[in-house]
Amino acid sequence: QAQLIESGGGLVQAGDSLRLSCAVSGIMFRRYGMGWFRQAPGKEREFVAAITWLTTTYYADSVKDRFTISRDNAKNTVYLQMNSLKPEDTAVYYCAADREGRYSRGPNEYDYWGQGTQVTVSS
Repeated sequence: QAQLIESGGGLVQAGDSLRLSCAVSGIMFRRYGMGWFRQAPGKEREFVAAITWLTTTYYADSVKDRFTISRDNAKNTVYLQMNSLKPEDTAVYYCAADREGRYSRGPNEYDYWGQGTQVTVSS
């Protein structure tokens, strides 16, 4: 049974930083592609960043140069370092796992999801 648990969200001011973590169990983590998505109230879930099993990374244009995705296979954990946060980054952030190990921007390509962690950025 796959389990993904996000942590690290919170309330911060514009310009601050946060690091989200997603602890994964129940799957062969090192072979999975991992993604971060976010969903703001009234909006669709959107792609934020992804890292393949070979550690190639991809980012949405809106977060490029501000966010960094990384993974620690020894800890079965994927991270999202978020710097220079903006009010428009406010959303629930979800991590997701793709058994094919690939990069994908589409939520439907992912097999397992966490419950999400709230990030709120005040102006």
